[in-house]
Amino acid sequence: MGRKTRGIHHITAIVGHPQENIDFYAGVLGLKMVKQTVNFDDPGTYHLYFGNEKGKPGTIITFFPWANAFQGVIGDGQVGVTSYAIPKGAMGFWKERFKKFNVPFTMEIRFEEELLKFQDPHGLILEIVEREEGEANTWTFGGITPDVAVKGFAGATLYSCQPEKTAHLLESVMGLERVGEEGEFMRFRSSAHIGNVIDLKKIAGKRGRMGVGTVHHIAWRAEDDQDQLEWKEHVRSNGYGVTPVRDRNYFNAIYFREHGEILFEIATDPPGFARDESLDTMGEKLMLPEQYKDMRDRIEMNLIPIEVRELN
Repeated sequence: MGRKTRGIHHITAIVGHPQENIDFYAGVLGLKMVKQTVNFDDPGTYHLYFGNEKGKPGTIITFFPWANAFQGVIGDGQVGVTSYAIPKGAMGFWKERFKKFNVPFTMEIRFEEELLKFQDPHGLILEIVEREEGEANTWTFGGITPDVAVKGFAGATLYSCQPEKTAHLLESVMGLERVGEEGEFMRFRSSAHIGNVIDLKKIAGKRGRMGVGTVHHIAWRAEDDQDQLEWKEHVRSNGYGVTPVRDRNYFNAIYFREHGEILFEIATDPPGFARDESLDTMGEKLMLPEQYKDMRDRIEMNLIPIEVRELN
């Protein structure tokens, strides 16, 4: 039996001003900021993480916010759309909430599911879909209660430079099941209850350009360090160049670029985001990796002040 991914661990994107980013994902979407830290390769930039109340894999979207950076172009070689799951019956709430906060949206149907499609302030394309599966998010913020709150990822839509090669990777290497085709999309599914559905655009189009408003990479789950090493060998043996294991403090990571030019990561579930602060206080203050702890004063001086706040 081949290896099978447990689904999406996290998705990481590039955005603009950090306060605008927080106001949208915490203030409008009601996600919990589970970690504020810095880009390990660029400590003058935040790395912000949002998810459910416990910061579980499958719920985490992360951001590198670069104020005044150049705008990217969404296209082939990227995650084109990030999808969120909400409870059954919650769509009406989100339509009204988006009207209240002047977030334009459209309604679409794909694979017999109703989708509410919108953009964040920096151009990322997002959608919301009702799903029965996935546990409720008990985080309550800004008038969003567990009966309507975003559970985590429904999945993602991939735009590939070579769709058939990406389809082969998803099915034969990552172990997703191809469950259908409709219009311009193929659909794949994992056995997980969250972050489990991947739609792949079947025809290549315009190449994307990295910048504000684009996804940097999509990360898949590994159960632990040993599982990750087995994934590393599995991916390598299928003809993909894989990086060494990199310590990201809250998970370990390996990276490879698949043949459709999308950057994939495989990240470990442990140790998780409560390793350096409690579940109750996660995200309340800037946490620095060991190599930057002696530089806190200088780093904080150069970072834009931010706060998580309820919006009127």
